[in-house]
Amino acid sequence: MNFRLIAFSLVTAMSLAGCQSAYYGAMEKVGYHKRDIMVDRVEAATEAQEEAKQEFSSALEEMQSLILHDGGDLQRAYENASDEYESAQSAADEVTDRINKVEDVAEALFDEWQTEIGEISKASLRRASESKLRATRQHYQQMLRSMRRAEAKMQPVLTTMKDNMLYLKHNLNAQAIGAIKGEFSRLQADISGLISDMNASIAASNQFISNMKP
Repeated sequence: MNFRLIAFSLVTAMSLAGCQSAYYGAMEKVGYHKRDIMVDRVEAATEAQEEAKQEFSSALEEMQSLILHDGGDLQRAYENASDEYESAQSAADEVTDRINKVEDVAEALFDEWQTEIGEISKASLRRASESKLRATRQHYQQMLRSMRRAEAKMQPVLTTMKDNMLYLKHNLNAQAIGAIKGEFSRLQADISGLISDMNASIAASNQFISNMKP
């Protein structure tokens, strides 16, 4: 059985058990340490943000197509926009889940690191490890703030999308579409700001990963 299969089996078992500490312990026994898990989870959070960027952009495009609709199947245009909103919501939920998992392993890693520093008897080595821990924690906190800043902008955008979709669901005609055109301009600006923050978060994540890897 290869390492990936072993790791997957352990992940599944420990997830079902709902015990993160046991999961980390089991993974460490097969040579997969918290540091490795943290890097993987930051990479996964970065991928989730990249996906969310695409989904929000697609949702904006479909809403624009609906608002600029000049004939044809209006119901189909609405359904396309509604589907893209649902995809954006799912992508946002995935981003939140991934960030939460990064936080979980980070807390475990830093707690373990701090404990093990206390077991180092040589003062010079202890100071060096403390310095490295402080620097790593600082870089992590900067990255996490960037992640959470982008995450916080997703829900207001989704709320605006949902309001528009629900309004149009019961008033699907040219007059109703005209009524939300003003909302669309604000939505464009909000999504532009969201994507900008996501790009900054992704850059911070990539830098953190680079620092964490040997």
